[in-house]
Amino acid sequence: MKTVLITGANRGIGLALARHYTARGDRVITACRQSSDALDATGARVEAGVDVTDDRALAALADRLGDTRIDVLLLNAGILGNESLGALDDAAFDSMRRQFEVNALGPLRVAQALEPRLADGAKVGIVTSRMGSVADNGSGGYYGYRASKAAVNAIGKSLALDLRPRGIAVFLLHPGYVATDMVGGTGDVSPEQSAAQLVERLDGLALEDSGSFWHANGTPLPW
Repeated sequence: MKTVLITGANRGIGLALARHYTARGDRVITACRQSSDALDATGARVEAGVDVTDDRALAALADRLGDTRIDVLLLNAGILGNESLGALDDAAFDSMRRQFEVNALGPLRVAQALEPRLADGAKVGIVTSRMGSVADNGSGGYYGYRASKAAVNAIGKSLALDLRPRGIAVFLLHPGYVATDMVGGTGDVSPEQSAAQLVERLDGLALEDSGSFWHANGTPLPW
């Protein structure tokens, strides 16, 4: 049995991950700003009131974990904006800054706060997006989301190098185009299918793969 901590677990991919890990018998701890009936029903330990942009909240979470050792840390919390060239007003730039705080700096803040709680040999999965791939960008737009996901990819690579001495591996994972509330329910894969693939990727990757960027379906992605 592993101890798994998942951020952004009250809905969507994070909720599906919580369900998947609890169903296979792992000890699951979830962190979110506000819980949901669906999350409460999973039987996972719920740590509400945790905003990934709030260092005090993250320090308090680390304190509440006590001597718990985390085997799998899934940094899943994220937000999506859609800014277009020609409409980059003050509100658009505010949206972009918020996406950087949540999507890029949020995972780094969580990783730093919980690093002492990570077991030697643990795995860290950062749920990023292929929209953060510069090479894969064929449609433009989405300035804040693309840039924040590219930034978290760079952050994940640095974390992989910094945590390697402890045998901790870090992976950048694209979940697919998942039908969640964040994208209005559109998408070509369900949260449950995506969660199963993400767990399979994490289970199959090893320390020698640390710092790599993967599609949940097993396809390596370009930077």
